[in-house]
Amino acid sequence: MCLFCLLSFIQTQSLITESGSGFLDENGVCYCTINLPDTTFPADRFEKLEIANRNLTITVEKEITKIYIYQSTLTVYIEQMKNLTKRVEIMENGGLSYTELDFELIKLEIKEMEILIVQLKESFNGSNVIIETLYQEIRNISIMVNQLEIYDKNNVLVIRREIESLKKRLEECEKNNTKPEHPSLPSPDIGTCEDGQIINDISEPFLIQLTLMGDKYLYGGWGRDSLLGADQNLQWVAPLRTDGRVMDYLYTYSSFSNLRIYRAHTQKYFIRASDFGQGGGMILYNNMLYYNCYDTLNICKYDRANDVLTRAALPGATYTNKFSYSYAAWQDIDLSADEEGLWVLYSNEQNHGNFVISKLNATSLAVLQTWTTNQYKPGVSNAFMVCGVLYATRGISTRQEEIFYMYDTKTNKEGKLSVIFDKPTEKVQSMSYNPNDHRLYMFNDGFMVYYDLSFTLLSKPKSKIIHSKTNPIQIK
Repeated sequence: MCLFCLLSFIQTQSLITESGSGFLDENGVCYCTINLPDTTFPADRFEKLEIANRNLTITVEKEITKIYIYQSTLTVYIEQMKNLTKRVEIMENGGLSYTELDFELIKLEIKEMEILIVQLKESFNGSNVIIETLYQEIRNISIMVNQLEIYDKNNVLVIRREIESLKKRLEECEKNNTKPEHPSLPSPDIGTCEDGQIINDISEPFLIQLTLMGDKYLYGGWGRDSLLGADQNLQWVAPLRTDGRVMDYLYTYSSFSNLRIYRAHTQKYFIRASDFGQGGGMILYNNMLYYNCYDTLNICKYDRANDVLTRAALPGATYTNKFSYSYAAWQDIDLSADEEGLWVLYSNEQNHGNFVISKLNATSLAVLQTWTTNQYKPGVSNAFMVCGVLYATRGISTRQEEIFYMYDTKTNKEGKLSVIFDKPTEKVQSMSYNPNDHRLYMFNDGFMVYYDLSFTLLSKPKSKIIHSKTNPIQIK
């Protein structure tokens, strides 16, 4: 034991002498510091490694964030690609009237997608099957649109025919020195509804596009503010969920061009179920959205400017798909507007499912006056109001719709008529008339479509004449 202590003391002294210093206290206890020849733990290298790891983690997180952003952007553009493909297919098949603006807007959408694809290719620094496929599809659809534009002569031919017809009539007038025999009509008084009736001609459908939500969302409503004199730049879209019943989103666009390219929109999400809408009978009137409150006989009014929602009951109205339209479930209560104000179209048990028309106070939602009809509401595909007259439609084929019934609230008279117009697809989910631009806005299996209506008021006619696209039909 003593020998071991001695050896230890000698070894310690050696270490102190070679690589350290020390001293003995009065009790003979040795205190020393030793400088080891090598660092036991490489702290400096570990710190560098930790910093490098942190920087690498930040870089990876940034790249992951970019991937998520690209994935989200790609999803949106894939939906737009599907939309463009369907629109181009319809244009290829013909039957719809397109203007130069339609082609220019489609070209703009394609250009934006081409720019995005180039950015994605540069970001990935290599080939990617999905991106290359998308790029090729965009190039193909761009070529197709350019070819279609070359062959789209419909609008030009129509104008030429009209010009030739006018020339012939003028030549005949000059030869005979007489005026052509046409009924004398006063100047159109557009935007008012006097004692006269309306001559009506419906244009070809103008197909806008699928909604932002995609082709699975078939039901909803869209258009402009239907209050006379309201801002017509504002566009609104209210798609229903895929169940065709619940409305919980309202999209608004500051211009028609922005709607066409899904740009610069604002959205309102109704969080509470009690604020949800039901069915496609909504309408924007005086910057307020009117619709059937979910699962009730109430009418909801959402004030966009103040983000305030109010509701009021519609006495006696049936709801929850009791008497809806033939093409559109859950649309028991259908809001409409025209030159005379705000209306609601619905049914009740007392009238055995036939149409009931009520004029509404737009502020209080109180019913001002009510009319009952003999037209069974589930027997029509949809309906709308023009100058206090209810017009009801029905499908006569997968590509044609017919306005076949009317009820005049001024005279309390109803009648049959036949105004046939085309539609892109079979089912009409909603219709609304706008007295500002005289257009009929339709939601057609997810597509947003509109029609131009031509109105001329006649002074105190003996009968109501309504022109279809081919033959005028006179209603006594």
